[in-house]
Amino acid sequence: MKNRGYLTYYPYFAFCLLLLVAFCFSCAPTRKVAVDFQAVKFAERPKNIIFLIGDGMATAQVSAHIYWMGIGKTIFEKFPVVGFHKSHAYDYRVTDSAAGATAFACGQKTTLGAIGVLPPDNHPCPTILEDLDRQGFATGMVTTCTATHATPACFIAHQELRALTEEIAFDYIHTPFDCLIAGGENLFDKRYDNINLVDSLRTRGYVVRRGTSFKNLPLDGSKPFVNFTHEMEPPTALAGREYLPRATRLACDFLKKRSEKGFFLMVEGSQIDWAGHTNDRHWLRAEMSDFDKTIRAALEFAASNGETLVVVTGDHECSGLGLTQTELPKQFRPSFSTKVHTAAMVPVYAYGPQAQLFSGIYENTEIYFKMRAALNQ
Repeated sequence: MKNRGYLTYYPYFAFCLLLLVAFCFSCAPTRKVAVDFQAVKFAERPKNIIFLIGDGMATAQVSAHIYWMGIGKTIFEKFPVVGFHKSHAYDYRVTDSAAGATAFACGQKTTLGAIGVLPPDNHPCPTILEDLDRQGFATGMVTTCTATHATPACFIAHQELRALTEEIAFDYIHTPFDCLIAGGENLFDKRYDNINLVDSLRTRGYVVRRGTSFKNLPLDGSKPFVNFTHEMEPPTALAGREYLPRATRLACDFLKKRSEKGFFLMVEGSQIDWAGHTNDRHWLRAEMSDFDKTIRAALEFAASNGETLVVVTGDHECSGLGLTQTELPKQFRPSFSTKVHTAAMVPVYAYGPQAQLFSGIYENTEIYFKMRAALNQ
């Protein structure tokens, strides 16, 4: 048999080469395409607002995060608009999460520990979540703490003291909302009064689930839902908690389907504050990294439609964090001066339609009015 040359086997060589290329691509790690946040064309006004609160986060915590991650690598450095708010409460220069979140939710200063009520007689104040729900907006909250913790509670409850957690849980039954992802299931179904609020939620049409797989939720927007991530407080980011970025994007997609008018979503990185209270730099680093990913998820959603305003801030500073020099010229040492809150001003980051409203220095109450002004209200 005559030798017909290498050309005879060319089709086989080509086929094998194609298989090899396909194999290499299948084994290669998936590379996420970077979003050009600056190239998005925005609507004149937002249809949706995503309000992210890093509890206990101020300039020092963001600075530490930037140096830990590497300059130019964090999501905070992507924001085109930055301002500062003065966080003091009605009665004290140093605030707490209850008074701080009430200022955001109601647009008025209140006393330490107060949840959605105002001095001098602790009368309830309507929150931005309640107002927008009445107008037909979809509303929701996602947190890494219990649903009854101070920050989420201030958007939906009205109680004289933040410690009244069982009463705060009751307010979830009386205040309409579309989705909640948080810890604290025991405060709803294992109560001292033996009232099962989980059953009450189901009676009101809510789908109630538990865990962090987020399976069997009505993500088509057909029904409101509550997803408890833990019986009480969710674990730390150091201990493997990682649901916040995914839950934030899931909530955005869900709320968009719930109402043609738009939505309001509050997201809290709750445990930045807890890391500050314990002066634990490793915990703080993990929580800031998790919050960075969460903000990125919100910005990616906003960039995908051009109709979403994203506002990021903290309610107060915690731990009096300092960034001091070490023996290595490009390193720093986290230095904690206290285990409680401080009166430091807090940065505000904004992206999307009407983001320019959030530049400058102003009271924390102005964030409420700026969000309303962005919606032309």
